[in-house]
Amino acid sequence: MQSAGDVMDLLDPSRVSPGIERIGDSSFFAVRSWDLMVEATGRVEDFSSNLTATMVVGPDGEVTEFPVAELGSPVHVLATADGEVHRAHRKLVMPSISPRKLRAWRPFIDDRLRELWSERCRDGGIDWVKDIAERLPASVVAKLMGLPQQDGDRLCEWAFASTRMLDGMVSADELDDSVRSAGELIEYLSGTLTEARATRPASVLGDLARLVDDADLTHEVAVQVLVQLVAAGIESTVGHLGSLVWRLGQHPECLDTLRSDPAARPLFIEETLRLEAPFRGHYRHVTRDTELGGVGLAAGTRLFLLWGSANRDDRQFSRPGQFMPDRGEGSHLSFGRGIHFCVGAALARLESLAALDFLLGLDAVPGIDASRAEWHQSLLVRRLQSLRITV
Repeated sequence: MQSAGDVMDLLDPSRVSPGIERIGDSSFFAVRSWDLMVEATGRVEDFSSNLTATMVVGPDGEVTEFPVAELGSPVHVLATADGEVHRAHRKLVMPSISPRKLRAWRPFIDDRLRELWSERCRDGGIDWVKDIAERLPASVVAKLMGLPQQDGDRLCEWAFASTRMLDGMVSADELDDSVRSAGELIEYLSGTLTEARATRPASVLGDLARLVDDADLTHEVAVQVLVQLVAAGIESTVGHLGSLVWRLGQHPECLDTLRSDPAARPLFIEETLRLEAPFRGHYRHVTRDTELGGVGLAAGTRLFLLWGSANRDDRQFSRPGQFMPDRGEGSHLSFGRGIHFCVGAALARLESLAALDFLLGLDAVPGIDASRAEWHQSLLVRRLQSLRITV
């Protein structure tokens, strides 16, 4: 009999294992190696991005399915949509986060970092995760979408609830709470979209409102796109911002170099992303009988693409388990691959560079207690719950 811990060990990105293997007796297969990950993300006809079910780990370690939506359902939008539907949704969002527009966002992000630090730092200390990492992305998403800044905390709570439904390690009560919170987010975004159809703000919300009015998009699909932007945009960036500073605490020998050489900071960020992918993995639905890596896969089974494992493939990286902030060995898979490469990757990198610049620019050297970091227990996300900093 497996335990929940056994399943977590099975999905540990540092675990040495074959390129693909079945997870217990379930219908899910973990994909680990770089080459199979690249192949799977490229075979879009065989492996649909539609999120039809996620894994749930019971108290005895048994892995079962938590159904989400049928294959081909209209609820699959943007990251969980396929083909022309995905391309159409992606085209709607990309103009709002183009490189030109993102450059104009840096002053807002810098100002927000200073505000949050000033508000939250007390007696020479601050919880980086609760006071900064959870609030900055929510503020950025709110501004990007055209939502009130005062709703940032609620957006973060709703984002966590939306991904917690897919965590795979929640109790029945936690699942009920998450479903209720996700419903609140849908109701909130539906109402703000209705308002935007009258006011037409210069934001993602306004862009989607125009498309709904022009009958290029239904109100319901537009709301689902907004839900995904809130949930994934906040969740992934919160996870990355926490891991970034945790890694800084684990490697204090990097502080002097990072302080004196700003050009070294993007490499530090990329190496953190390689080893600490904000999402442990993403699902793919097997649409027809096929095989991957010599393993037969029946239609209706599912893949779980473990980005962190592929990022540690020794055929792709030298000394893959070692943190090397000046590695510069090419790309990683923490933002996905292929047509579903994360639409918010550039924005996440902008936020993380601003946060790193801010910390390194403090007059006093930050003391980061990486040994007492608290991690959220999840099969889906890699996110800290708390990380204390003293100054």
